[in-house]
Amino acid sequence: MPFDLSQAQYLISAHHPKQWPSDVGIEVAFAGRSNVGKSSAINVIANRRGLARTSKTPGRTQQLVFFELDGYRRLVDLPGYGYAKVPTELKRHWEVTVEQYLSSRQCLRGLVIPMDARRPLMPLDRQLLAWCVQAAMAAHILLTKADKLSKGARANALRDVRNRIGDAGTVQLFSATTRDGLDEARDVLYEWLKAS
Repeated sequence: MPFDLSQAQYLISAHHPKQWPSDVGIEVAFAGRSNVGKSSAINVIANRRGLARTSKTPGRTQQLVFFELDGYRRLVDLPGYGYAKVPTELKRHWEVTVEQYLSSRQCLRGLVIPMDARRPLMPLDRQLLAWCVQAAMAAHILLTKADKLSKGARANALRDVRNRIGDAGTVQLFSATTRDGLDEARDVLYEWLKAS
């Protein structure tokens, strides 16, 4: 393996596109609703406690946060969407900036979309998946907090989401607490981050 996810290092928090790293190499971005465990998933997948900032307050990630794996590969933590308790002006700025990132970033290889396994495929999630289909962008859904469901409910949630998304992406169960699904999630990232 030429690179290791645990090598991830904070690179920059970018409020404006001009602050983004050069559009070269390969990036994988994490995009999801606020309070679904997105930052926790990044930390567990990278095996780096505190790499991505976590908070009990939804909407904590307010910029695009870039983490560098090596000189060629990066992970990107996008601001959580769907959280109302931020100023409207800031919320709109996030939306415009994230839309610009998704539509213009040539090095973006795929989107990891964490969703709470108890409440998957909310309207904004479906909107993001529809964008992925239109842009022919690879998408992988992490059904987070799976440990909070019974074994039967987990299986039902996974089957239901797979049926509903069809070919729009791949999906798996995931828990940052128990680390269930960790190897599967890492395998997806390693595949996407391989040099083509």
